[in-house]
Amino acid sequence: MSLHPIRRLAIGCGAVTDASDDLALALELADLADSITLGRYRAENLRVETKPDRTPVTEADRAVEQAIRQQLAAARPEDAVIGEEYGGAERASRSRDRRWIVDPIDGTMSYMRGMPTWSTLIALSVEGETAVGVVSAPALPRRWWAARGLGAFADGVPIAVSSISRLDDAMLTWSGIEDWDGIGRLEAIVELGRRCWRSRGIGDAWQYMLVAEGAAEIALDPEVSVWDLAAPMVIVEEAGGRFTDLGGVRTPAGGDGIATNGLVHEAALAIVGR
Repeated sequence: MSLHPIRRLAIGCGAVTDASDDLALALELADLADSITLGRYRAENLRVETKPDRTPVTEADRAVEQAIRQQLAAARPEDAVIGEEYGGAERASRSRDRRWIVDPIDGTMSYMRGMPTWSTLIALSVEGETAVGVVSAPALPRRWWAARGLGAFADGVPIAVSSISRLDDAMLTWSGIEDWDGIGRLEAIVELGRRCWRSRGIGDAWQYMLVAEGAAEIALDPEVSVWDLAAPMVIVEEAGGRFTDLGGVRTPAGGDGIATNGLVHEAALAIVGR
């Protein structure tokens, strides 16, 4: 059977490296996730529960993470897995520290309401460095992916951040107003919006992909977890951008995040940074 065009691009025409082999697996996991999420998307009988942190979770969230974990157990039995719905074992593999980081549905509230901006996020961290990332948004339908040293792609096309260097010319994308108000930082995000050319409240992983594609210059979140940012981080960086927490530290695990084309990063942090 011939490889899917995405799989051929991920592997390339030369010898298969560890990174491209892991990326090919991540893309297969995204295919699996898409088949589950699309099957229940806009279903009238979709089951939704409230988690202890008062956020919603659907049957599709749990089914996707279970399926991905089962596939990884077969394909990479020595690797650790951490996911939004079922946590993760803090262990290292026998050969090296390898951890898959999974958000089965990023944007569950959008998924529940029938908005197409949700996605599945799959990342692989190797020795503390995010090495592979896939963001799959099948209802848009779009898919983005990257691996360290192999570049970033959207639907098979290489992508790169923009060359805009001034906040006055920058497009800002941000999460919901209630998120910033909840942490007492509403005025900061409003001030950043005033300084930018335009702003849009997009939220979730899609806003980071717009930065990676060069359609926007800034995307940021006030409260997030590592599974929200690990995959977007490697894609933005491989597209030439910069990704840090709001304290300026390069990490997907800082509890908040900001991605830019790199050229306006410091200027944005000067306004919204902590």
